[in-house]
Amino acid sequence: MIVGEHKPIEEIVESIKDFSNVLVVGCQTCVAVSLTGGDRAARSMTEALAHAFKDSKTLHIFENSMLERQCEKDWIKPFFDLPEGVDAILSLACGAGVQTMADIFKGIPVLPGLNTTFLGAQDAPGIFNEKCAGCGDCLLGLTGGICPIARCAKHLLNGPCGGSSKGKCEISISLGRDVECAWHLIVERLKELGKLDNYEKISEAKNWTPGGAGGPRQLIHPGETPF
Repeated sequence: MIVGEHKPIEEIVESIKDFSNVLVVGCQTCVAVSLTGGDRAARSMTEALAHAFKDSKTLHIFENSMLERQCEKDWIKPFFDLPEGVDAILSLACGAGVQTMADIFKGIPVLPGLNTTFLGAQDAPGIFNEKCAGCGDCLLGLTGGICPIARCAKHLLNGPCGGSSKGKCEISISLGRDVECAWHLIVERLKELGKLDNYEKISEAKNWTPGGAGGPRQLIHPGETPF
């Protein structure tokens, strides 16, 4: 899923201070799971902003709404009517959702309330870890289902490096917490699978074009009608 975290409230206040009627719009999918974009988050953000502007001489009216998915125009155009008088939208969605909303409501500023952080998974209640970098050329079949691009600090295709010690990455020292060496995990997984010969295969320099180096990526499903 896409994981996001709230921007500092001070940054949000600064971005909306010149507007009078701000609509806070939550997103009920990816970022709702990470507890930053769902209905509860939208209500909490509305309350926090109302409190932040309670002494303001400029009238600020905050409302909140919810969309199932802000990144799909099909989920916005037929089901979402912008309340009258709204002069700005604060989106609690990932960057794709913010941009989709901005494409639809061209005459109204759509401002981000979140920082989009990574593609991850919930490994334990309330703990989300990065698992995928969206590189466009998946290596998981060779690496035992553990991504060296997203989970190795150096994105090494052939590892581990000299900074790995006892299964931990050298960045553990500067971060003050243990960070697993991705390549240590890969080797151990390949052993379990009886596929350690995969480790002996030297990966050549990666073609990053599918990962965004060739410009914005696009996927078109056959039979789909463009907007």
